[in-house]
Amino acid sequence: MNGPAVMGASPTRSPASRRLATAANALTLLRIVLVPVFAVLVVTSGMASPGLRIGAALAFGIASLTDFADGRLARAMNQVTAFGQVADPIADKALTGTALVLLSIYDRLPWWVTIVIMVREVGVTLLRLWVIRHGVIPASRGGKLKTALLVAAITWYLLPFPTPLAAVGPWLMGLATAVTVITGVDYVARAVRLRAAARG
Repeated sequence: MNGPAVMGASPTRSPASRRLATAANALTLLRIVLVPVFAVLVVTSGMASPGLRIGAALAFGIASLTDFADGRLARAMNQVTAFGQVADPIADKALTGTALVLLSIYDRLPWWVTIVIMVREVGVTLLRLWVIRHGVIPASRGGKLKTALLVAAITWYLLPFPTPLAAVGPWLMGLATAVTVITGVDYVARAVRLRAAARG
C-alpha cells in the first residue's frame, strides 16, 4: 500500500503534459495573447496617437518574432507537438489578419489588398488540408519572403513616420501582395502535383 502523499509535493506531470509544455508552444501562446493587446493599442490610438502607434508596432513586432522563432526552436529541440502544428498557423493568421483588417478600417490600406492576402492565406491552409493524406507541402523560400515583406510593410504602416518616409509603406505592401499572389499560385501547382503523384 502506498503511503500518504507528502504535503507540498508537486504532482508528477503526464508525458502528454510534458510534451505540451515546451518553449516553442510558450512562444506560440505568447503570440496569441499579443493579438488582442495589439488590437487594443491600434483601436485606442485611432491610428492618430504616435505613442500608442509605436506601442502597437512593438507588440506586432514582438509577436512576429515569436512566429519566426517557435518553429525553429521546436525543430532544434525536437519538441514538435500536435498542438504547435495546429496553433502556430492559427496564431500567425490571427495576427496578420487582425493587422490588415485594422489598417483597412482606418483607411490606411485598401480593402482589396486585405482581401487578396487573406484569401491566399486561408486558401493555402485549405490546400494543405486537401493533400494532408498524401504528404506535407513545406513552406517555400517565396513563402518566407512573403512573410518577411508582410511583417515589414505592416510595421511600417503602424509606425508614425513623417510623410516622405511613410510613402515607403505602400511600396513594401505592394511587393508583399505581389509575392503573396505568386506564391499562392505556386502552392496550388504543388498541391495538384502532389495529389497527382499520389494517385499515380
